[in-house]
Amino acid sequence: MTSSKGLRSQYDDVWLMDGVRTPFADYNTVLGLVSPTDLGIKVAREVFRRTAVSPAAVDIVVAGSMAQASFDAYLLARHIGIYSGVPVEVPAHLVQRVCGTGMEAILAAADSIKLGKAALGLVVGTESMSRNPVAAYTHRGGFRMGQVEFKDFLWESLLDTCPNVTMGTSSETLAKQYKVSREDADHFAAQSFDRAIAAQKSCFLSGEIVPLVSEPFELPGYHARGIRLPKKVESFGQDSHVRPSPIAVLAKLPPSFGGVQTAGNSSGIVDGAAATLVASGPFLREHSHPPLAKVVAGAVVGVPPEIMGIGPVPAIRAVLEAGGLRLDQIDRFEINEAFAAQTLACQRELQLDPSKLNVNGGAIAIGHPLAATGVRLAITLARELKRLGGRYGISSACIGGGQGIALLVENASAQ
Repeated sequence: MTSSKGLRSQYDDVWLMDGVRTPFADYNTVLGLVSPTDLGIKVAREVFRRTAVSPAAVDIVVAGSMAQASFDAYLLARHIGIYSGVPVEVPAHLVQRVCGTGMEAILAAADSIKLGKAALGLVVGTESMSRNPVAAYTHRGGFRMGQVEFKDFLWESLLDTCPNVTMGTSSETLAKQYKVSREDADHFAAQSFDRAIAAQKSCFLSGEIVPLVSEPFELPGYHARGIRLPKKVESFGQDSHVRPSPIAVLAKLPPSFGGVQTAGNSSGIVDGAAATLVASGPFLREHSHPPLAKVVAGAVVGVPPEIMGIGPVPAIRAVLEAGGLRLDQIDRFEINEAFAAQTLACQRELQLDPSKLNVNGGAIAIGHPLAATGVRLAITLARELKRLGGRYGISSACIGGGQGIALLVENASAQ
């Protein structure tokens, strides 16, 4: 699948300085009552601490969050900025590209730097799947007999009302098209869990995680906010969805959409946040902190909504075109594991080497907090390139509604 349409961006001197995320927590558990704004503040403060960059140096704040998870959610980007120490004069904006939101936020900051509008951007993706509301959209004028209707926002948002197809059903369509069996899907899921467990044991994942504790976020002259963990939980420091999941166990789970997809081979529903600092070359060279990766290119394309999961395929092809590279020059790929069949369809269409794809596990094992995922993928990819000594990597995600997004980064130390 190729297209001349879509957005392609190329960058000459834009960098990810560093990145960090919270541990991802299973839905309705340890982070179930924590605001995504507070999770975002925490990772923003931590990325400043790790880089020793002053928040006062930030020129733009770009944040993403999908769910209306609090009554002040429309102020999320602004609150993350000022509560993390960014000067009150610095503007902030919220972006939304569904599952591609985190990468979109990185590209938005990179574009501002490329255009000379900024030298340093704070980028945050944060999501509380647990705090998705139970909502009503038609009752402002009152309640009529027989027409009282409250729906689960999280569940209903899985349905694309354009083709009248759920995201899971779209994955089943790809399973048929690319001949992905239930056994294939379960094997891929078991591998994702195994790789994530290995990445935990080797402390690779902990290198990108800031443990959470109950703590206040003070802002002189303003209302204090913060993180409050449940009673008897002193600290939360490791992804909770990662667990042994052998094929024999996965095989016993019932289908969720009438085909190969189950709760065990679909992305985990989790809460979490991730942050990165996106910097211009001149700003980077003024500071001693070694960069995480160079941002080479980005791409966003559209695909038919009923097969939205194939979005990474044209997005990866487009970002390679923008970056002037071939597929065989890419050392590592991170494709968001929305569903096993969807990721396998992308792998088969692109003929990707499985040993290069999601080598530290993916969203099936780690989880998929929507807006945080894209930032997490970029951070994990860049760190893996450094560990490997590889030069180029691509992170990508399918997007509900029928889109794909991809980010091409370079480990400059591998040149």
